[in-house]
Amino acid sequence: MSRPSVFGSPLFLGFDHLEQMVDRLQKSADGYPPYNIEQVGESRLRISLAVAGFSMDDLQITQEDNQLVIRGRQKEDGEGRIFIHRGIASRQFQRAFVLAEGIDVEGAWLKDGLLHVDLRRPQPEVRVKTIPINGQQGRETMVSGAARPVVDGRASRD
Repeated sequence: MSRPSVFGSPLFLGFDHLEQMVDRLQKSADGYPPYNIEQVGESRLRISLAVAGFSMDDLQITQEDNQLVIRGRQKEDGEGRIFIHRGIASRQFQRAFVLAEGIDVEGAWLKDGLLHVDLRRPQPEVRVKTIPINGQQGRETMVSGAARPVVDGRASRD
């Protein structure tokens, strides 16, 4: 049984891509590796992922459209080593974050087992557009395939 979608409402025209992003995020929510998102300034964010055991060569960060994708794949270096217990995860991962329009990735660095990615969010613009309301005299309507001026709510016959 499919779940009802809030984006199926006629009030949300053109938002079907948001529903697809939400579905993708739900599928990738396995919890590994753990991460934090913190605000480090008025318009700056930082994502920190716990990637203990991964080197810079094992990690890849890409921006695909409006998604920030972080992938990790460790090389097997267990040759010649005998583990009595192996509790440190060495599995690959992919973690995706949906970015709002205009968010810029400033940079990334690896320190003390944490991968940090800095983001800058643009200052919000107040976008107000005034739509003019035309009176009866400026309006034309289509009558029999030809545009004719409207007079007193009726198309004139010329």
